[in-house]
Amino acid sequence: MTLPRAVRIVEVGPRDGLQNEAQPVPVAVKVELIERLAAAGLTAIEAGSFVSPKWVPQMASSAEVMAAITRCPGVSYPVLVPNLQGLEQALAAGAADIAVFAAASESFSKKNINCTIAESLDRFAPVIDKALAAGLVVRGYVSCVLGCPYEGDIAAEAVADVARRLLDMGCAEISLGDTIGTGTPGKAQALIETVAARVPVERLAAHFHDTYGQALANIFAVMEKGVAAVDSSVAGLGGCPYAKGASGNVATEDVVYMLNGLGITTGIDLDKLVQAGDFICRELGRTTESKFARAKGCAMISG
Repeated sequence: MTLPRAVRIVEVGPRDGLQNEAQPVPVAVKVELIERLAAAGLTAIEAGSFVSPKWVPQMASSAEVMAAITRCPGVSYPVLVPNLQGLEQALAAGAADIAVFAAASESFSKKNINCTIAESLDRFAPVIDKALAAGLVVRGYVSCVLGCPYEGDIAAEAVADVARRLLDMGCAEISLGDTIGTGTPGKAQALIETVAARVPVERLAAHFHDTYGQALANIFAVMEKGVAAVDSSVAGLGGCPYAKGASGNVATEDVVYMLNGLGITTGIDLDKLVQAGDFICRELGRTTESKFARAKGCAMISG
């Protein structure tokens, strides 16, 4: 068994984790969460999203959040941008890192952003070109890599095609997302083998949802294949919209606990991370989804 000596964790809680909250989360709360995460040692923290507030009202305050956070040396604060207008807003907010989203499923792409996969990539091309020209780092996300809520299984070659296109367009890293959390370790390893034939494995990241309780096992499995970047969300913030009541993002606390047990370096202070999760759960009035934090008695909120 060969595992990475160090793993880079991309914290998606402040963006992916909060974007579906029904009640507005105050800017001050978002800022404190981000700063607590940075203090815990996270070096990549998704800070917001410059999408239309009509579609994602929770992210309407992203410019205010970007203006208010104290930016720590060595920490990146990427934001999601869907188009050139979003990129202009991100640039005005002082973003140095952005992310774009594509899908490996035609049905998901059409239902989610109302265009085909090819059309979505064509739309991203000028966004990525302009971002790179401005000196920004661009990350690409691919959704539905291990299953689609509309199509079921997705061919690994289809994932590899989208990932390679994003790489060729200038994305520094490609995050492979198991959007509905149906992936299992064997399928996850097979996916990485196929995609890594087209995209260097050191340019790949894993974004596994825990809807079926497989996220940690899948992360371990792809680390065996050389993946050394993992997306996760503090306290497991963010549900799965395609499985009512199900958990979504894997909890950062649980990922760090597993990596610590494997002797893999993350640079993250687990105690401070748990405190950050406890803070945001109490602000939201919810129970943490982190098994580790629950075992420590954190944010066990009823109602």
